[in-house]
Amino acid sequence: MIHCKIHVHEKERILAACDQEILGMTFRGNGAKIKVSETFYGGELVSEDVFVERTRSVTIMNLVGNRVVDRAVKEGLVSENSVMVIGEVKHAQVVIM
Repeated sequence: MIHCKIHVHEKERILAACDQEILGMTFRGNGAKIKVSETFYGGELVSEDVFVERTRSVTIMNLVGNRVVDRAVKEGLVSENSVMVIGEVKHAQVVIM
């Protein structure tokens, strides 16, 4: 399962999504750090298919977790070349133009 939360800021709709089991964790590696905070990522718990549906209504995506990032790559939403690995977790940011 995946935590999904949509934030609205002016004209932007930002989807914050993470794998269920990493919510609340912090990862460090390769000179970077990411905190998977409950405030930003802790939204509705959904299936991978529902996550993919939610991506259709947003302008920005912030994704953390091997499962959620792999699914986004599989769906053609994220280029494999754009994926960062911080510690042992994948991270991707997407701006839809």
